[in-house]
Amino acid sequence: MAQADDLPPLREVIATHGLAARKSLGQNFLLDLNLTGRIARAAEVEDRVVVEVGPGPGGLTRALLTAGARRVIAIERDERCLPALAEIADHYPGRLQVISGDALAVDFPALVGGEPAQIVANLPYNVGTALLVGWLESEPWPPWWRSLTLMFQREVAERIVAPPGSEAYGRLGVIAGWRTEAKILFDISPAAFTPPPKVTSSVVRLIPRTTLLPCAAADLSRVTAAAFGQRRKMLRSSLKSLGGDTAALIEAAGLDPTARAETVPIEGFAALARAVAAMKAGTAP
Repeated sequence: MAQADDLPPLREVIATHGLAARKSLGQNFLLDLNLTGRIARAAEVEDRVVVEVGPGPGGLTRALLTAGARRVIAIERDERCLPALAEIADHYPGRLQVISGDALAVDFPALVGGEPAQIVANLPYNVGTALLVGWLESEPWPPWWRSLTLMFQREVAERIVAPPGSEAYGRLGVIAGWRTEAKILFDISPAAFTPPPKVTSSVVRLIPRTTLLPCAAADLSRVTAAAFGQRRKMLRSSLKSLGGDTAALIEAAGLDPTARAETVPIEGFAALARAVAAMKAGTAP
C-alpha cells in the first residue's frame, strides 16, 4: 500500500532515528499500512479526540490522523521516539499532542479535558492488561472514553471476550463483560510487526454499556480475585478469603456453593459483589 501522506516510510524513520524495538518496553512496531489504516477505520475516529498509548515511530498515529481524527494525544515512554513523533506533529499542525511519560501514571480525564475520547492503541505487551483494567474500572460511569480499540496478544483478547464456562473465562472477562460490549474484530500475523512477536495479535473493540448490573467495581474486583484466585476449587472454599460467613454470602447471591468460578455468569458475580457490600454495611445475614 502506498504512503497515505508524504512523510518518509516507517522503515526509513526507524533507521534514521535508531529505533530498534526494545523487549524491555514491550515494543513490536506495526509497519503494515493496510493494517494501521484498518484499525483507524474500525475505531471510527473521524472528527474525534483520540488517545494513543505507545505510538513508537508513529505508524498507527499517522493512520489515525489520515483517517480524520481531529486531535490525537499520544503517550510515549520511550524518549528515542519523540523526534520521529515531532516530525508527524509538524506535518499535522495542531492535531498531534505528544506526551512523554508512563501511561500508567497519566491522569487521562484531565488530559482530554472532559471531552469523550476514543482510545486506539497497539498496546505494549507488558502493560496492556493493566491499562485496560484501569480504563474498565473508571469512575464515574459512563467513563471519560467513548470506545476502546486495542491490540493485544490473541490469548489476552480471548480472555477479554470469554463467556462463562470457557477455559479463557476469568476476572478480565467478568469486568469487561460487566461494563462493556467487547468483540474481537480481526487477527494480525506476527509477520506484520518489527520485530515479529512469537504470538498472533488481535484487535479488540470495547463499547461502554449504558446500563450495568448493579454493584460496585471495587466489590466486583474483590470477589473475582477470590473466586478465580483458586478457580479449580468450589466457591465455598475459594471465597473463604473474603472473610465472614461464606455460606451466607453464597446463599445471598443465589449461587451454588459447589460451583466453580469459571461456571458463574457475570450476573452471579454482581450478586456476590452486592452481598459483600451488604456484609460490609452490616446488613448481610
